[in-house]
Amino acid sequence: MKELPVGISDFKKIMEEGLYFVDKSLFIKEILDKKIDAFLLPRPRRFGKTINLTMLRWFFEIAENRQEQNARRKLFSGLAIEQESAFEEHFAKYPVIYLTFKNISNKSFEAASIKIKSLIAEEFARHDYLLESDALSESEKKKFANIISEEAELAIYEDSLKKLTKRLHEYHGQKPLVLIDEYDTPIHSAFHYGYYDDCVNFFKGFLGAGLKDNTDIFKSVITGILRIARESIFSELNNLSVFSIVSQRFSGQFGLTQKEVEKILDGYDLKNRIKDVEKWYDGYIFGETKIYNPWSIVNFVSRVEEGFKPYWINTSSNELIKDLIKNSSQSVKSQLNDLLKDNPVIMEINENISFESIEYDEISVYSFLLFCGYLKAFDKERKNHKDYFKLLIPNFEVKQNFETIILKWIKQSSFENDKLQMMLHALVTGDVETFEYILSMFVLETLSYFDTAGRNVEKVYQAFILGMLVNLSNEYDVTSEKESGFGRYDVAVVPKDKSKLAIIMEFKTINEFKEETKDQALNSAMEQLNERRYETAILKQGVKNFKKLAVVFDGKRCWAKEGS
Repeated sequence: MKELPVGISDFKKIMEEGLYFVDKSLFIKEILDKKIDAFLLPRPRRFGKTINLTMLRWFFEIAENRQEQNARRKLFSGLAIEQESAFEEHFAKYPVIYLTFKNISNKSFEAASIKIKSLIAEEFARHDYLLESDALSESEKKKFANIISEEAELAIYEDSLKKLTKRLHEYHGQKPLVLIDEYDTPIHSAFHYGYYDDCVNFFKGFLGAGLKDNTDIFKSVITGILRIARESIFSELNNLSVFSIVSQRFSGQFGLTQKEVEKILDGYDLKNRIKDVEKWYDGYIFGETKIYNPWSIVNFVSRVEEGFKPYWINTSSNELIKDLIKNSSQSVKSQLNDLLKDNPVIMEINENISFESIEYDEISVYSFLLFCGYLKAFDKERKNHKDYFKLLIPNFEVKQNFETIILKWIKQSSFENDKLQMMLHALVTGDVETFEYILSMFVLETLSYFDTAGRNVEKVYQAFILGMLVNLSNEYDVTSEKESGFGRYDVAVVPKDKSKLAIIMEFKTINEFKEETKDQALNSAMEQLNERRYETAILKQGVKNFKKLAVVFDGKRCWAKEGS
């Protein structure tokens, strides 16, 4: 069986080295068949965007000589596109401009602009044969040379895409194909490090001048993670067609489909692991197509002896995601608790992401999480001219990440990890007094991050308790809101060793409107625990001992009371 291309994203290198390639070559035909000049194809990171764009490059780009053309043809030998009439009609017939911005993630606009200039200069240098031609005047040759030497002002680079397409068209007598990979990587960094406006203004000029109504371009294909809102980047591009993950078009061209994953697992004698693979890395839905995370699949199969790991999550610091959730509204935090329990959230999705509103607009938060690959969308419904979707965390890998974010908030506070372990030990050994004391410290010191007023505040507390209880997962099964007895308990901590103590928890907030005291609230929670007999399902699992625990919150204070 061929070796998998771990960390290799260039189509040419994959094929030349004889590595395993999932045949997505009909992507070429799909681009050709659509009477569209400019495509924007947003997909999450590490979902095959660069492989697909380099495949387009090595298919369409003019070869320097017959030998190179034959070598290039071999790259596509045996692939589905070879059987299409489009192969002979379009293979190696076009000049290509290829730019990838995926490595530009600097902390300042000055540093980013230096790398942008260098990137564009490299592409101009690939076409330096124009300097020896009549396609450029003497003054244009000087400007061209200044771009290559990186001596030109940034404003010249902003207009450079338009100029290069025109000169390539004139020289070759054939319109060039423009390929721009990960266009929004610099913009993500710009938002995080505080130079968003400068970065957006550059790309608005660069893409606007280069692509708008440009009759010197055959087609342009742009990839990224998001579609930055029209009023910023793409406001001038009325010829741009966007096919995001909620579109059925191109739905199977990025990521791995069910059949593709089954074929990989079968080829590597791992067919018996399909259920675990689905749990960890499946769950995405592009359009109506079920999709697996390709980065995690390739890494898992390549080092199966290491077991299942969060390979995709670990390719990013996820700082923007962490900040986004941390700074979000109480409503979002409450809904995060629902998502962690596999309960869908119904939300309008906006395909145009505005970073300016992302920290205070709930729709933008969920749209951002969806398009970045942290949620999946399904069951689309049209209401009042708007699209609503059910949203869920796609798989265990991503779910773990959300739980880790919660734990990190806890550990970044002055609430030290050893105290967290002491609190958890107190809980599972039935030391309610110590548990209450340390939990009170946690609530006081950590929940300053959050708004603990308003509706559904119990879900905010519940989400953070669950986040802490993740630390017990090696020895305990932690579940929430499962049916048992005559209702659904808030949280149950059930030992895998059935001789140990199980804990059933009920959370309550003091009802200030009714002037409820903490003791009244504790008694009310305990009455609910007793009346609804939540222990029923736990006893059926073979647990011998259990303790009921009522926990009451009031702002940044809490109390606990035990029962049995």
